[in-house]
Amino acid sequence: MEVVLLCAYFAVLALLALSGIHRLHLTLHALRRPRGSRVENPDPPAEWPTVLVQIPMFNEAFVAERVIRAAAALRYPSDRLRIQILDDSTDDTVALVNRVVADLVAGRAGPRIDIVRRRDRRGFKAGALAYGLERDDSELVAIFDADFVPVETFLERLVPLLAADPVLGLVQARWSHLNRDMSLLTRAQGIFLDGHFAIEHAGRDYAGLLFNFNGTAGIWRRRAIDEAGGWRADTITEDLDLSYRAQMAGWRFRYEHEVVAPAELPASWTAFRSQQARWVRGSVETARLLVPTMVRCPRLGLGQRLEALVHLGNNFAYLLMAALAVMLPAAVVLRDQLGWRVPGGQALLSHLDVTMLFAGTFAMVVFYGVAAARCRAGWRILDLLYALCLGCGMSLGNALEVVRGLRSRRSEFVRTPKQGTQRGRRAMATYRSPVKVDLVALELLLTAYYAAGVVYALYFQLWGALPFLVLYLVGFGSVGIATVVETTGRPRSRVGAPAKEAT
Repeated sequence: MEVVLLCAYFAVLALLALSGIHRLHLTLHALRRPRGSRVENPDPPAEWPTVLVQIPMFNEAFVAERVIRAAAALRYPSDRLRIQILDDSTDDTVALVNRVVADLVAGRAGPRIDIVRRRDRRGFKAGALAYGLERDDSELVAIFDADFVPVETFLERLVPLLAADPVLGLVQARWSHLNRDMSLLTRAQGIFLDGHFAIEHAGRDYAGLLFNFNGTAGIWRRRAIDEAGGWRADTITEDLDLSYRAQMAGWRFRYEHEVVAPAELPASWTAFRSQQARWVRGSVETARLLVPTMVRCPRLGLGQRLEALVHLGNNFAYLLMAALAVMLPAAVVLRDQLGWRVPGGQALLSHLDVTMLFAGTFAMVVFYGVAAARCRAGWRILDLLYALCLGCGMSLGNALEVVRGLRSRRSEFVRTPKQGTQRGRRAMATYRSPVKVDLVALELLLTAYYAAGVVYALYFQLWGALPFLVLYLVGFGSVGIATVVETTGRPRSRVGAPAKEAT
């Protein structure tokens, strides 16, 4: 039995090490010049194409006014621009949106602003976007979630790229973070997202591989949406679904690293967890839906298909991380009791063990370090180390979402509340994210498990095991304990708002 456990343990380590090597591969692509012919900095078009700006929202009273005013301030010929507020709200946001739009259109020239509301919220965000498109025929469609604050030059900088390249179906901008320095949690999230954009998006784009629209801060060509089959609510990551369908239909995507769209990061633990759960489950749903078609798509080369499989299956790594979380302390104890030590008799991990654990960890450090440098984001080594711990701590919850994604059918959204200019308990209490009590209990149990493992390693001087045991200990401890503290110390809300749906 002991040998079986150790063999499984080393197999998991090997697969995670391969995942780290793949991240290093993307990092090299991100540092190279883009392949193929790309029009850089094209001149403004002789005639600016018509643009529809869509802002989907649901119960976003703290951030709705900010995004609407930012959209109205976009620099673009007003007769070629239209703004749709796709408001599915059921709370005070409705009156706020009415007031802000009335203020903007009263007595001043500017783009047309329409408030679009539906009788029901069928299809959630995907349904709202499709409903809005049925009422407009603009050539290009820009989308901003409610927590974004687009800069005035956003359209001026990206629209010429689409006007100069008729095969370009989407341009995706990079996200920046309005509240990055608010807490250790938000700084860690900033590091995660920098890696996603500056390395994953850039690396795939520059190598001519497929990548995805992030649901916001991008501009679509309307024809690309239509020819791909339009927005569908078959998964809770409708952006990933449409992205792959459009690229399989022959449309090219482009990532613009230097065009930045500021946004707000989830400031509470429950909001962060619900966002991660939605992203992970939705990506698995999309993979299940699209992989059979994608692997047979004649438009894609072999390299594109292989990388797309890795991309769509990336979150399955959480299953490996969760398995490692269960096995690591036990494997340390078993190897020590079996006498698996390095030459000289020192109580250390085996060379193979250290090599694979270090390979995976070192790859992540390089991946996120290069991303931070490319994004010119001020960060400390403590932030990066905590981000690694947080990734370990989220592994169990995200692994469960992978399993749910394999089984789910048309999952329901869970909204990710944002605070806007509000701070403190009132903002956190107004829009609650659901808490999975059983999951938090398991995380606390694993915290105790790893605390025992650290004590054992210290007592028997297993110094090589300590860094990796501490990664999981800090991760599970911070995720579980912070969630308990936040949810038990939060007052009941005086503002009733449904907790479902995120935009």
